[in-house]
Amino acid sequence: MASTWVATGTSARGDRLLRMEASPNYRDGQFRNALPMVEPKIFKTIAEYVRGASNTTPKQPLPVLPRAATDFAGPPASGLRTTWLGHSTTLVEIDGSRLLLDPVWAPRSSPMSWAGPRRFFEPPLALEDLPELDAVLISHDHFDHLDMEAVRRLSDRGNAFIVPLGVGAHLEYWGVPGNKITELDWWDEAQVGSLTVTATPARHFSGRSLVMADRNSTLWTGFAIAGTVHRLYYSGDTGMFDGFPEIGHRLGPFDAALVEVGAYNHMWADFHLGPEQAVAAARQVGAGLLIPVHWGTFELALHAWTEPVERLIVAAQPKALPLAIPRPGESVDIAAPPSLVRWWPDLPWRTAEEDPIVSSGLAQTQ
Repeated sequence: MASTWVATGTSARGDRLLRMEASPNYRDGQFRNALPMVEPKIFKTIAEYVRGASNTTPKQPLPVLPRAATDFAGPPASGLRTTWLGHSTTLVEIDGSRLLLDPVWAPRSSPMSWAGPRRFFEPPLALEDLPELDAVLISHDHFDHLDMEAVRRLSDRGNAFIVPLGVGAHLEYWGVPGNKITELDWWDEAQVGSLTVTATPARHFSGRSLVMADRNSTLWTGFAIAGTVHRLYYSGDTGMFDGFPEIGHRLGPFDAALVEVGAYNHMWADFHLGPEQAVAAARQVGAGLLIPVHWGTFELALHAWTEPVERLIVAAQPKALPLAIPRPGESVDIAAPPSLVRWWPDLPWRTAEEDPIVSSGLAQTQ
């Protein structure tokens, strides 16, 4: 029980809290979205979860590609390579630097070892086999993006962390030295060697308390990563909002975009993009290639676990947006992305017409 309590983290104090309070995105003790979200109706949500859904978890082992440290001994030929390790956890190699996004190695998306959504597969790369990193980027403090034990082990390796405002309090509480933490507000920049990392606006929420007492007490963000040659965008968790064109105008275009596509529901359509809006967001930021993340690893919604990419393929085709859908552990070299291979099983899924995911407050998303 003690470890569960520690895993929920702590609140910001002192200078960290003063910087949060100075943010234009912080009002009345909470961070706010530029476009407010419509909250799901709690009793309707509970009723749908009680009814349940089919095919929300795999019935057979997935074709994971095991990776070893030697696989990353040399730089990518193109200068930009991403390796999907599950959910949103991605190793990014860009213009001579290495970044790790939202590292989660825990067996469950939960502060508890005995309850909560369980991983569909073991991590393809052992944490101790990660190559040397230049920084670890964390988009927000939800359990499927911020894993206490992974943070502690990465800190033991001497890694630096770039996080949104307030999240540094959790990291310091878990033993990360303060001089290894950089906190960013939206549009703030951090230099990582020759890279410029910019925190980009997103439409989401935060909190680690099991009763959500700390909701929105820390910021959520995406990241734009600019190297000497290449640019990469990572959406973090976000619903659709009108800020994607500005991200593309100020920081793009991007060679590729890692965009969340899963864990959506019509009841919380402002919390996550869903596949069709993921395509729209990728096009609005100016992505040359869309690589889906935030799917295929944890049961976090009531859609079939394969549905996000099935719908993604349908949505991307008429827009002529190139896709790369890697297996867990598979790398995508931007100069020669892998062919689209359906490595997942053929299961029933709902189409966009049958279950539209459309965020509120917008006239259109295409």
